[in-house]
Amino acid sequence: MSTSPEHFILFRDLPLMYGRVPKVANSSIKVALCKLLSNRPEEGLRKSADRFWRENTHGETTLVTPEQARDLRRSHFSFSFVRNPFDRLVAAYNNKLIEIQEVPQPMQRMGLFHGMAFEQFIACLGSIEPELMDNHVRPQADLLFCENALVPKFVGRMEHMRSHWRKLRHRMTLEGLPAVGRLPFKNVRRRERSDIHSLFSSTALIDRVLCMYERDFQTFYRDYSVEQLLQGDALPPSRPMQRGRGKARRRHRRQLAATIPA
Repeated sequence: MSTSPEHFILFRDLPLMYGRVPKVANSSIKVALCKLLSNRPEEGLRKSADRFWRENTHGETTLVTPEQARDLRRSHFSFSFVRNPFDRLVAAYNNKLIEIQEVPQPMQRMGLFHGMAFEQFIACLGSIEPELMDNHVRPQADLLFCENALVPKFVGRMEHMRSHWRKLRHRMTLEGLPAVGRLPFKNVRRRERSDIHSLFSSTALIDRVLCMYERDFQTFYRDYSVEQLLQGDALPPSRPMQRGRGKARRRHRRQLAATIPA
C-alpha cells in the first residue's frame, strides 16, 4: 500500500525497527533484514512488498506507525536511510511515470499519469497535501517524524550507502543485535545521475522543491549546498545521524566485561 501510514517494520523477537522510505534502497534493505527472521520465508513471495512483512513472516514482524514506533524508542533500536530529495524525485518520476505504462493507482489518484512532463509532475506534487501523497514522493521527514521528533536512532544516507551500512552493522553490534550482513542491491535502475541537472533546469523549479521538501533538506542535508545536491551521488563524505551511540557503547562494554572471568 503506497499510501499506508505504517512506515516502520517492527520485529517481534528482536528489539529492532526499520523506518522504510520508498526509493531509498528499500527493497535491498528488506532483503537483508530477511536474514534476521527465524523461520524461512515461503518461496516465491516478494520480500520487498509491505504485505510480506505484514502477513508472511509467521508473525515475526508487523508494520507500525511513527507514533507507535516512538512509544517503543526506549526498548527498541530503530534505523532508516534517506536520499537527496532532488535525486529521489527524479528516481520516482523515471520509475513510476516514464519506465512503466501503468502508473500505480495511488499516483493516479494524485493526478499523475504516464509520460507527463517533469514540470507537470512537480506542479502536481505542489498542489497536494503531504498526507495524501504516495509514499514514493511524500517528504521523508513525514515518514520518519512523530510530531517534531525524529524517531530512528540511526539515519544513514543513500549517497554513502556502503560506508553508512557498515556503520549501521557496527551500531547494531553495540545494541546487542545480530548482524544483517552485506547489503544486496535490488531494483537499481539509475546509475547515471546527470539527469538531475537536466530536469531541474530552472530556478523556479528548484525553489519549488526546496519549499515543498524543506524539512527533508533542513534535517538530513543541511550540510550540503543546493548545487552539490543537484550533482546527485557526488556528495562529500559525511557521518550518519546517530542518537544514543555513547550509551550503547558503554552498555556493550559492560556486557563484555561481565563475560570475562574474574
